[in-house]
Amino acid sequence: MTRGGSSAEGTARQAVPIVALDVHSADAALTLARSLRGSCTFFKVGMELFTAAGPDIVRALRGELGADVFLDLKFHDIPNTVAGAVRSAVGLGVRLLTVHASGGSAMLEAAQAAAAEACGVLAVTALTSLDSSALAAAWGRTDAPSVEREVLRLAGTAADARLHGIVCSGAEAAAVRATYGDRLSILVPGIRLAGGEAHDQRRVMTPSAAQAAGARYLILGRAVTAAADPAAAMARVIAELGDAASPR
Repeated sequence: MTRGGSSAEGTARQAVPIVALDVHSADAALTLARSLRGSCTFFKVGMELFTAAGPDIVRALRGELGADVFLDLKFHDIPNTVAGAVRSAVGLGVRLLTVHASGGSAMLEAAQAAAAEACGVLAVTALTSLDSSALAAAWGRTDAPSVEREVLRLAGTAADARLHGIVCSGAEAAAVRATYGDRLSILVPGIRLAGGEAHDQRRVMTPSAAQAAGARYLILGRAVTAAADPAAAMARVIAELGDAASPR
C-alpha cells in the first residue's frame, strides 16, 4: 500500500478531507492552515500556490504543522520528464500527487515507478469544470461523449498502470467504485456543503454523498476556505462524514 493512506482514514471507509490552499502566497496559505490546526492535517498545494511559493511551502506545511500534503500539479509530459518531477515531489515528502490520465500508459507507468511506495499517484480523468459538451469541444469530438464512460475509460488506464487511484467528480465515483473496487482510491474535488454555491464547478456533491459513492479523499475548497469561520465549516464536514460512516 502506498503512503497515500493517512492515519485519519480509520477503518469504516470514512473519507479523508483535504483542504485546498488555493491562495496566492505562502503567508496566506500558512495563516489558513494554522487556523485549521486540530481539525485538518491534510492540505492541497495546487498550481497557484506552488507557482507563488515553490517547494518551500510544502516544506513549511510538513515541518511547522506536521501536515500531509497533496501536490496537485497535474503533471502531463513525456514519461522521463514526468518521472523526474515525481521523484522531486517524493523528495519533498508529499503524500499524494496528480498526473493527467490522458498522458497515456507509458507516462502513467513512469510516474508510478518513480513514486514506488513513497507517494500515492492519482490520475486526473475529467475535470469537474467540464460537462459533456465541454469535453466534446476540448477533445475535438462531434458528438457529446458520456462523461462517465470517459472517466471509466481513463480509470482503466490508471488501474493497468497500478496507480494508487484517480480523480473524478462525485457523479462518477460510484461507477468507478463498482467497476474497480479497491484497485483504485478515488479522490473527489468539487465538494460543497448542502446549500453552498457551485462556483466554477459543474459536477459537485456534498461530503456525505461523495463518501457514500466510494470516495476515499475529498477536496474542500471554498466550502471551507471562503466560510466566515473556516474552522467551524471544517468541523461541520468532519461531523457529517463521521455520522454518515457510523453504523446504523
